[in-house]
Amino acid sequence: MQFGKDMIEIKDKLEELKYEVVLPKNIDQYVSEEKKVEDKWAKTEGDLFKSYFEEIKKSDAVLIVNITKNNVENYIGGNAFIEMAFAHILSKKIYLLNPIPRLNYTDEIEAMNPEILLGDLTRIHRE
Repeated sequence: MQFGKDMIEIKDKLEELKYEVVLPKNIDQYVSEEKKVEDKWAKTEGDLFKSYFEEIKKSDAVLIVNITKNNVENYIGGNAFIEMAFAHILSKKIYLLNPIPRLNYTDEIEAMNPEILLGDLTRIHRE
């Protein structure tokens, strides 16, 4: 959720390209800093994993906004990794905004065969 402002900007650009976009729940509260982190309580109380799974089921693709965090270039965190796995299992297209990061689970990310946009949203293609 630290990339909330970036996600909203990307949503606006995608909507200009005539895509329908679903953002994470409560993103406005994180952007306004009303909420600082999406903690365990929020994830279990709101049943967020199941909620995101249901949204991904209805979607054509997921776009992971992977940008630098904590000195890790193109970071993909736990929640995004789970969403990628959901999309992979559901045979949905997976897009990464930037190249695959070097992490302990890079092999798993590569195995899901995401398409790398190199920061260019116009590289997304309709199927």
